[in-house]
Amino acid sequence: MKYISKNIDDTLTLAENIESEKFPNMVICLNGELGSGKTIFVKGFAKALGIEENITSPTFNIIKEYPMGELPLYHMDVYRLDEMEEDIGIRDYYNKGGVTIIEWAELIKESLPEERLEITIKIVDENTRVFVFNPLGSKYEELCESIL
Repeated sequence: MKYISKNIDDTLTLAENIESEKFPNMVICLNGELGSGKTIFVKGFAKALGIEENITSPTFNIIKEYPMGELPLYHMDVYRLDEMEEDIGIRDYYNKGGVTIIEWAELIKESLPEERLEITIKIVDENTRVFVFNPLGSKYEELCESIL
């Protein structure tokens, strides 16, 4: 399943549409090269959750928690994470009742839950992105069917 975003507003709208189908313990894995729009996607999702804080990439923090939305949002960027994800409790977030969004998720594939939504973002040109969806599990398949 694919979605073509022609600009930032399209990416924000996509994230808002996915947020409308949210459920507790949802895990979204974002993959794509630098500048592909992973953090823009998270900004749109957070805004739709009602989170008013400024969303920035947690590259140096690894995990940022935003508890003040309709559901808590756990935003992770594991780009700089070495083999220490066990030490910081990444897996604990999958069952905390919120939504976990992980940038660079392919780097910790062995630590991801079996059921999740994987989104790979491909850069076409300066403004255009292709979002490729890989739903793993029936809840995520239903989510993709309802928004795409």
